[in-house]
Amino acid sequence: MNHVTTIKRYYHGCSTADRALMISTFTADVVHYFTHHGPIRGAENLADYWAKMQPRIQATWSVDHALVQADEAVIEWTMSWTPPETNTPELMRGAEWYAFRGDRIAEIRAYYINRHLAYTQPHFELAGFPYADRDYTVLES
Repeated sequence: MNHVTTIKRYYHGCSTADRALMISTFTADVVHYFTHHGPIRGAENLADYWAKMQPRIQATWSVDHALVQADEAVIEWTMSWTPPETNTPELMRGAEWYAFRGDRIAEIRAYYINRHLAYTQPHFELAGFPYADRDYTVLES
């Protein structure tokens, strides 16, 4: 199975709140990094997160574009959803970087802005991501 197919299966699981399907696409120690809150760690925890979120936001995710190289994939996505605050359908778009171990998702880095959530970080970056440990550019303190 190729990585884009795995991502689409994961998105189908998210869109239908199918915990078992989501878990089947993850490594046991998967980590999902977000821009608006801290990371979610572990297959069960991540599947629980999306299974609980789905009824609140009525979301459907789709992969619009993808690039794959070896054990990594980068996608652009669209989420059709209904924010609870407005009860009006809208689209949100973003990009995600995936790391795989074998045919399973080991890490997701989701880059997007949700206009319905306050953004409290001083920089637009993934909350809790180990930038310095992975030799990314960081500001010196």
